[in-house]
Amino acid sequence: MDRQRPLVLDPTAADRRGEDAALRERGPLTRVDVLGEKVWAVSDRTLLKQLLMDGRISKDAVQHWPRYPDETRDWPLNLWVGVRNMFTAYGADHRRLRRLISPAFAGRRIAALAPRIEAIAGDLLDELAAEPPGTVVDLRERFAAPLPIRVISHLLGLPDERANGFRSMVDGVFDSTLTGAEAEANTLAFRKTLTELIDEKRSSPGDDLTTRLIDARDTEGDGTGLSDGELVDSLMLMVSAGYETTINLIDHAFVALLTHPEQRSALLAGAVSYEDVVEETLRWQAPVPFLPMRFATVDIDLPDGVTIRTGEAILAAYSAANTHPDAYGPDADRFDPARVDRSHLTFGHGVHVCLGAALARLEGAIALRTALDRFPRLALAVPAAELRPVPSFLSNGHRSVPAVLAPGAPA
Repeated sequence: MDRQRPLVLDPTAADRRGEDAALRERGPLTRVDVLGEKVWAVSDRTLLKQLLMDGRISKDAVQHWPRYPDETRDWPLNLWVGVRNMFTAYGADHRRLRRLISPAFAGRRIAALAPRIEAIAGDLLDELAAEPPGTVVDLRERFAAPLPIRVISHLLGLPDERANGFRSMVDGVFDSTLTGAEAEANTLAFRKTLTELIDEKRSSPGDDLTTRLIDARDTEGDGTGLSDGELVDSLMLMVSAGYETTINLIDHAFVALLTHPEQRSALLAGAVSYEDVVEETLRWQAPVPFLPMRFATVDIDLPDGVTIRTGEAILAAYSAANTHPDAYGPDADRFDPARVDRSHLTFGHGVHVCLGAALARLEGAIALRTALDRFPRLALAVPAAELRPVPSFLSNGHRSVPAVLAPGAPA
């Protein structure tokens, strides 16, 4: 098969499993078309881990992608490669930015958030419980979405009433059906909102992540602190990553349990844990299936004779790698929280591994436990085949998850 002939990725993700299979069929590394940009996609878990650890590969488009910015001005994913934060930083810049932000996601800090997450989940479940018996509710809209956005708003020191504005802008970041102009307008609105938050926190600081990052910007005058642009873009990363991964994790975990009664029974019997369910969901349905973009800083010769040329872009195909039969066997596409190997690359690997992974895992486990404790008869209100994907190849969730809290109750 000619791997130089690009496979055009579907921006609406109408058939994610089929597209993952097509990527794997073309080999560990293949050319794809990402909204008009021709890049290498890596779907083999072993090769992807190798490349994620390779110091010859950068995430800094400014330094290492010759096409950026002059030839990508109308590309809808410009934000993904143009932000100036630890997501795109390379080498010493990346180490500097990660050092400033990582204390906020230390193990003890994350564990200390559990009571707050429990309280947010409890409030949301109270709202659901107030619905008339038999009411069909959208678990994504009413529970999976507001939980992580309220948690990240708490971390940033943002009042709950302003959280929905952030949510709509994050949705725009991950919407791969937007035009370049629409994506740029969303980015400008997002940065404006974050700049206003920074101004407010400078006037009224608090015990929150925004204030700590402002302190790093304002007090470290030796060049090791954050620039103005890095401060705004770092907050953008915190909001986007903290929301999108977790909403899709919770969404798919519910759908998995509500469509796999034997696995749900195993969970309730204690044969597997909520943490097992979360981990297998992260593998089985990667919340962010593709993560743009990395760039070769030199020619990289691979064992099968393929060479990634200097300046060529590389796309991590996490969904395809996480369900690769070579790594997980013939049942790689099956949801099984009891499987021996639930390892995955959903949160990346190497120096760019996601700092918020522990928080997403904690939110997912709490969300499932509290919801099933409150509503043990929770069930989908429609056949699973009727659930429709979010129209984005960057975000793996459902448009809605209709459910009945107590099946059989009078309407």
